[in-house]
Amino acid sequence: MNSLQLITLDLDNTLWDVEKTIRAAEQDLVQWLAQHASAAHKFYSSSDMLELRNQTLQQHADLRHDLSRLRIEILFNVMRAAQYPAAEARKLAEAAFEVFFAGRNRVVFFPYALEMLQTLSARYPIYALTNGNADTERTGISQYLQGAISSAQVGASKPDPRMFQTALNQAGVQAHQCVHIGDHLDDDIKGATAVGMHSIWVNLHKTQEVEKALTPSFEVNHLSEIVSAVASIEGALSESLK
Repeated sequence: MNSLQLITLDLDNTLWDVEKTIRAAEQDLVQWLAQHASAAHKFYSSSDMLELRNQTLQQHADLRHDLSRLRIEILFNVMRAAQYPAAEARKLAEAAFEVFFAGRNRVVFFPYALEMLQTLSARYPIYALTNGNADTERTGISQYLQGAISSAQVGASKPDPRMFQTALNQAGVQAHQCVHIGDHLDDDIKGATAVGMHSIWVNLHKTQEVEKALTPSFEVNHLSEIVSAVASIEGALSESLK
């Protein structure tokens, strides 16, 4: 039996560029609004949007970890501000969100992302662990995963320990038997370290220096380095158990 029992994996900016993906999805949304809800398109493109977003965040503070529902409510409020009746505004908001969400899941993987997932999933169970709202089925990675946990499900976002503990509980393993892989020093590395997991920091752009208090088990600058990093962690763990 492997001494390493579980891999948890961040998605956005670990497997793909989320900012580029969101920008493209927003463009799809704006084009759809222009064609199907012109009054809402005018409002969505106006300077009033920032205030409306903030108002919606205050109105639905309970949705701060559920980005999909929150965006739907923002779109609903856009439709209402554009004077659509409530029932029509709800239908338009749901339809607009679906256009956005299709684009949000049309990801372009970083080099070696899928090869890495294929290699690791043949040896370890992998759980996605994300603060975002990417759909693992629609992004095409569900075949490599044993589970997928989002902040919307947990009601908390990384680095909250509940996110990591949920994965450990579902997999039935202890923290020292797991390695978490992610790009964010606080959300991923600090969060995983705090619960006792091993960690691999995906620093593809080499933009940050690691603080000593946040030192990951390994740092990689390309996804092709992850498999060997995981093997090194397992080797060290096996030695410690002898």
